[in-house]
Amino acid sequence: MHTLPLTEDVRMEGTPKVSPLLLSIFGRYCEGYLARNFHAVRLSKTQRPDPVAIRDKPLIVYCNHPSWWDPLVCMQLAARLFPDRRHFGPIDAAALQKHKLFEKLGFFGVEPGTARGARRFLAVSQEILSQPDATLWIAAEGRFTDPRDRPVRLRSGIGHLTSRVRNAVLLPLALEYPFWEEKSPEALARFGEEITSGDADLAAADWTPILEDCLESVLDALATEARCRDTARFEVLLCGSAGVGGVYDTWRRLKARFRGEKLRPEHDDEEVS
Repeated sequence: MHTLPLTEDVRMEGTPKVSPLLLSIFGRYCEGYLARNFHAVRLSKTQRPDPVAIRDKPLIVYCNHPSWWDPLVCMQLAARLFPDRRHFGPIDAAALQKHKLFEKLGFFGVEPGTARGARRFLAVSQEILSQPDATLWIAAEGRFTDPRDRPVRLRSGIGHLTSRVRNAVLLPLALEYPFWEEKSPEALARFGEEITSGDADLAAADWTPILEDCLESVLDALATEARCRDTARFEVLLCGSAGVGGVYDTWRRLKARFRGEKLRPEHDDEEVS
């Protein structure tokens, strides 16, 4: 592992001290908030993280950045898929100053677009990834982008980090929020295959295009699934609001009563993990 010259402020402000109580309370709040704003949070069944491949290894989940909703969806994925791991992620330092609570949830501040911010991102990330049960979540594009934009372009920081951490596993994650048949959107997620950072002795400039290609492949696969609108392709992690509004739901109830039928809930054909 390459070492970095650490300034005093980086040494003093390392891995965030997470509060399990606050994390639990905020997690429940986010779950309810997602349920109120999405029809469902769905994970593609095609590719699931391999628990054997990531066992006792630090994990980097890097994703595209299509929406303000990304951190909340990632928190849901973290809680459902990796409940025994500790989770961290970078956030704009200015935003963290306004919302200090986020530091207790595992976020650490960086100054985007500055050399100081780059040094802090690498230093704190390396400290976090020295722990085998840690997971680092990174919106690697560094800005909001449409999930269909091509080619995928990532900030160079993730390439530099990957070249410095030799024992980590990287997971590309694609996120998308399409509207299907209901008034609320779907939150869709799909993971790619695991990438081990120690498999090759590559420089940052070599790692970045590899990680871009891997994420782009997962985004293309998720886009295909999104266009199919086939719920059978997805596992439901969280059920949200159903139907397209009060008038629609009232009409369904009246029609079922007139026919002497029992009204079937919208989510009867789906299983929630």
